[in-house]
Amino acid sequence: MLVKTPPRLIRQTRTSGAGRRAGVLLQRLALLALALAAWQLGSLHAPSFVLPSPARVWHAWLGLVATPSFAADLGITLGRIGAGLAFAALVGLPLGLLLGASPRLGRFFEPVLTVTNTVSSAIWAIFALIWFGLSNWTTIFVVFMTAMPLILTNVWQGTRTVSAEHLELARTFRMPRHKVLTKIYLPTILPAFFSGARLAIGFGARVVLVAESLGASSGIGYRLRQAADLVQTDQVFAWTLTLVALMIGLETLVLKPAEQRLFAWKKVAQP
Repeated sequence: MLVKTPPRLIRQTRTSGAGRRAGVLLQRLALLALALAAWQLGSLHAPSFVLPSPARVWHAWLGLVATPSFAADLGITLGRIGAGLAFAALVGLPLGLLLGASPRLGRFFEPVLTVTNTVSSAIWAIFALIWFGLSNWTTIFVVFMTAMPLILTNVWQGTRTVSAEHLELARTFRMPRHKVLTKIYLPTILPAFFSGARLAIGFGARVVLVAESLGASSGIGYRLRQAADLVQTDQVFAWTLTLVALMIGLETLVLKPAEQRLFAWKKVAQP
């Protein structure tokens, strides 16, 4: 027999949820105001080429937006990040599943994963520049080599949470290996995969600037290097804050709501 939730309780739950969101928003706004105040105070005691004021950076950003290349550079950088992350997911997800489902393979390839996680993104950028030259593949490769180990590791660790009872039941019914992977392992590791993907997006956004500054002739990293060479610090701040704002918007408006919707069942299971 189903128990119907009283409408009053539903309204109270929605009201409390809206109140919490409003409180979080006010906290974020207060933190932003505090950061801007500290920035403004610091700019009063430093030369503009060292620490430009918020107003100076705002005017520089408006000037960048008015240029025809702004949207193109923005799109190029986001496209490189997206392509690198897509390749990382296509490789990291099945490999993580495979290594988690086969302990023998996992033990064999574990040192390779450790080395891959240890190598700096700047080193991958140097190798990519040697192998691919000044091309889109240079940046895409660096994002891929930074994001793929994160996704693979998270998926691999997620496979360890698979229920042993479910695996034993699958063996009892002689379920094929590919069905064990898709029907048991895959649903279990999806939260871990999503967590790894979120980390990979943040790391990818950072390393793309390094890769573009070293081996690209377009994109935000390339423009940052140009502005730094000309000591246009206000433009350096403007380009950096543009990418930061985009990543925060992606996290707040897309990734976090998607995770809450996909894994709402986890909240019910928590004590």
